[in-house]
This record gives sequence, C-alpha cells and structure tokens, in this order.
Amino acid sequence: MSTTGTTEWAGPARFLPPAEPTRRDDGARHFSGVTYAVAFGYRPLQLDVWVPDTPAPAPLVVWVHGGAWMTGDRRELPETLRPGQVFDALLAAGLAVATIDYRFALEAPFPAQLHDAKAAVRYLRSFAGELGVDTTRIGVMGESAGGHLAALVGLTGHRADLEGTLGVVGPSSAVDVVVDWYGVSDLDTMPRQAPPPEIAARLPEELRVPPEDHLVAGLTDATRADASPVTHVTAGAPPFLLVHGAADWLVPVDQSERLAGALREAAVPVEFDVVEGAGHIWQGSDDVDGIVDRSVRYLADALIGARA
Repeated sequence: MSTTGTTEWAGPARFLPPAEPTRRDDGARHFSGVTYAVAFGYRPLQLDVWVPDTPAPAPLVVWVHGGAWMTGDRRELPETLRPGQVFDALLAAGLAVATIDYRFALEAPFPAQLHDAKAAVRYLRSFAGELGVDTTRIGVMGESAGGHLAALVGLTGHRADLEGTLGVVGPSSAVDVVVDWYGVSDLDTMPRQAPPPEIAARLPEELRVPPEDHLVAGLTDATRADASPVTHVTAGAPPFLLVHGAADWLVPVDQSERLAGALREAAVPVEFDVVEGAGHIWQGSDDVDGIVDRSVRYLADALIGARA
C-alpha cells in the first residue's frame, strides 16, 4: 500500500487498498466499490474510479453526488443527464474520475460529510500509483448537495480542524479547481424549502422539514457557520466554475451569486454561468450537453493544460 505519512492502526481496518480493476471496451479501467474509509458504526464509505487508457497517469476529478444530503448514489447522475454522461465526458477528455459516498444528514450531521469527502481525496492521493492516476493536481465537481460539498472541499484545504480522522491520515485533502453546479453557499440566506403539503403528507416525518435542518442539527452558531462555503473564502482558494439555473426554485441562483461575489472580492479566479430558463438539475434546459461540455472543458484546461 502507498500509505506514506499515514497513521498506524492496530485495530480493525480503516480503509482497504483497491482491488484489480475491470477494463471497458474503450480500454478504460474501472475500480469498483473501493472502501476508502470505515466510520465505525456506519456503512463502509466507498468510491469508484474510472481511469482512461492514456500513456501517462491521468489527472483526477472527484465527483460528489447530490440528493439534499439525505439520499443519492455515487454511481447515479440527475435524471436530466444520460446515465454516466459526466463520467464518460471526463474520460473522453483524458481525465480520471472518482465518484464517492458520504454519510447522509440522518446518519451524521455536519461536518461528517466534509470529513468523508476529504478522506476520499486523501485516499486517492495515497493510492495514486495503484490506481494509475496523477494526483499532483486534483479537481472536484458536484451538483446540488454535492456542489455544496465540492465547494467546501475546495475552500477548506487550510483548515486542519475540519480535516477529520477517517481513513488515510496524512496526505493533503486540498484540490486545485472546483466546479459547483447549483450548490448551497450560505445557509443563513438559503430559503427554508419544506415540501408542498400534498407531497409532505406522503412522506415520513423526517422528510417534511428542510434538509438543511438535519444537516446542521445540534450545531452551535459557530460550527453551523462552517457549513456555509462563503465563510471559508480566502485569497488562497482554487479557481471556481459556478453554474446555476436562473429558474432554480429549490436552490435559488442567489446562492451561487453570493459565492461568486465572495470569491471575486478575495481575487480568486471565478467564472459564473447562469443558465437561462433552467431549474434545479437543469430541468427546462435545452442544452444539458453544452453544460456538461463546458464544465469538462474547464476542468481539462485547469488540470491538463497546467501540465503542458
């Protein structure tokens, strides 16, 4: 195992090394169900990695799925996208992609989700040789709740107190570029979006309240502030691409506007695309392919172009 700098562990496994991958018809390798961390008392936290068939190790993008911090699956994309569309586009651009689990809000409140995502980045750096990826530069990309977590990963590389102790401990969890699709950036200004009454009546009680309430349950004002990406913006943050639908009622476009403004004020490179007519998960957009292509090009320019 390539675990230089990690903490020794005398008890049950904190993570497992990757097994042999399968190979797709296009030559891409797929590492499936890799246990990157064990949070005792919870399900094992796993990730999948797809690596393109390139002469040299490919730069890596970490994908964080959405689902209101309450549901979702690392292997699934929003219904408005084709199955695997983002992953295939990244591979076609010469980028490896890792898709990760994280604990949901009813399993554990914040910062568990951030600890998990950071543990995944550390694991990927530690096992870069076995996976055949280049982790000297890493991108992170997510949608909705995953966009929120991607932004937090990008903005908290300097916060040792938010690192957590899951899995591989030692390597950096810092990333070099962020793509955030319609993520929450400021919990204090996020509208409280409870389900409409006709839907709420069919839901269990825990799903009848805004998911943000579950995410920050039991936190103090100080620790609750850590759950908002806008509170972490510094001049040392990586470049961002923010993409948000103008007609998004679930996470209003104002959320990305706030983060874009904070990044600009700190002189951090940021590009902010507002997709006219698009709602959450790009509902109503007639150019989802264009949104995917734009996002992948941005990552490729940052990760591959930087090596040229």
